[in-house]
Amino acid sequence: MHDVIVIGGGHNGLVCAILLAREGRRVLVLEQAPRPGGAVFSDEVTVPGAVHDVFSTNQNTFRGGPVWARIGADLERLGLRYAHTDAPYSNVFPGGRSLKVYGDPQRTLAGLREHAVADADGWAELHGLFGRYAPTLFKGLGTPLPSWQAAGWAAGALKELGPSGALWLAQLLLASTRDLGDAYLSTPEAKALMACWGLHLDFGPDVSGGAMIPFVESFADMEAGMSIVEGGASRLIDALCALLAEHGGEVRTGVDVARVRVEGGRARGVELASGEPIDAAEAIVASVTPTALYGRLLSDAPVPEAVRRAAGRFAYGPGTMMLHLALSDRVPWEAGEELQRFAYVHIGPYVEDLADTYTAARNGLLPRDPMLVVGQTSTVDPTRAPEGTHVLWVQVRALPAQIRGDAAGEIAERSWAAAGEPYAERVMAKLERYAPGLRGLVRARAVLTPADLERRNPNLVGGDSISGSHHLRQNFLWRPLPGLSRYATPFDGLFMTGASTWPGGGVTGIPGMLAAEQVLRGCPPRRRVARRAAAAGLAAAGLVAARAAR
Repeated sequence: MHDVIVIGGGHNGLVCAILLAREGRRVLVLEQAPRPGGAVFSDEVTVPGAVHDVFSTNQNTFRGGPVWARIGADLERLGLRYAHTDAPYSNVFPGGRSLKVYGDPQRTLAGLREHAVADADGWAELHGLFGRYAPTLFKGLGTPLPSWQAAGWAAGALKELGPSGALWLAQLLLASTRDLGDAYLSTPEAKALMACWGLHLDFGPDVSGGAMIPFVESFADMEAGMSIVEGGASRLIDALCALLAEHGGEVRTGVDVARVRVEGGRARGVELASGEPIDAAEAIVASVTPTALYGRLLSDAPVPEAVRRAAGRFAYGPGTMMLHLALSDRVPWEAGEELQRFAYVHIGPYVEDLADTYTAARNGLLPRDPMLVVGQTSTVDPTRAPEGTHVLWVQVRALPAQIRGDAAGEIAERSWAAAGEPYAERVMAKLERYAPGLRGLVRARAVLTPADLERRNPNLVGGDSISGSHHLRQNFLWRPLPGLSRYATPFDGLFMTGASTWPGGGVTGIPGMLAAEQVLRGCPPRRRVARRAAAAGLAAAGLVAARAAR
């Protein structure tokens, strides 16, 4: 018998499994796809020899985070290597203009100063604030919520930062992306340079709580540069699987878990779609969304009604399209050859465009002018393409999961199966405006619509690349559900991890690490967890009723 079963072989599930196996647990990972990895996955999706990161690509937060501190040396020993650039990101604008962020802060400042002195001054002030607050923020991201550790973190932050500093940090956590730019920067270009980072998640410019991501990403990437896995993102997964095997763990792929078996208030094992039962002596950890856990895996279990309703209300962010291009040469940026060095090139172009795009997507409309995150993968890692050729990673943000119409009035199709190629042509037209002649360099392309993303990875519901909205109502101690934020469920021995849990999406491994710690520490007694979750659900229902009565 296995001690622990982990459902889902993405990077969080594998990190959780490794940390448990290192403590002597016999761990089995069950993955429904033919290969493990989840959203950390690379493949030759265009032409032979061209390796694309099919979903996520930037791994700064993993390489610089607490999971790497624990197992990074082992992963390197097993062959994991990173390719790195000191030209992490830039933005392009109409008329062949651009702003560039280098690994050299002074070079970055010089470019901003040439653009506008006020922008350089505001950027320098924000960079100073980042230096002051980043250690506190990063420590908080690796802390379970709520917990005594979190209380200690808050007390330490208050002591270290002082009342005024703590208030500034609280204001940052509540501010929108537009608020942050308007407060510190002067030109539309500099404001867009930061604001584009918000739309990597689901923070349109005017969403409260969106300022923290641009604040952190803008300066963390400037200081650290940007790193991707040499040879393809799947090599991280290969190293994680090899490390798990060293500790006696096992990964089975191509197996679909149909349900979690609950008896006497405790998770006892799982049943596969094939009918095969597998028992777990100690725990089951599900790296899935709340929708999948409570709507499918626990469909016949005695889940408290308040928890089931709360899971049904779990919200997903807008969808994403991935466009992968195999090129015969580098991108011919109108803004100049220097742009070819950068890992990311953001094309908004402006905050107002981001706001229009986000609103359209939320209203079910295909945006007229989506934001593009152009990843020049083979510039950072030349091993990704045959000599003299290149691969391009284009993330299209943000899109509706279900199409109700087209903001431009040009695409009549209402399913992604039919609208995918026409919308990809809109993306290509936008790329061509900023890189004239790009179309002539395309050897092959692969288009993954929001529906394709969900079909390949069920955790990407509606093409939501972060497995659940990060808005304030569903973040921090409310992620994934009120009263169930510490990786617990209403049943003894059943835990949850993955991007739908705190601290959320991105390649960090932190949800897997914190879930493993919770398994090792032991879960609060089932009845207490169930009461807390039910109380949270009833309180939320009361709030909704009170608002409706107004």
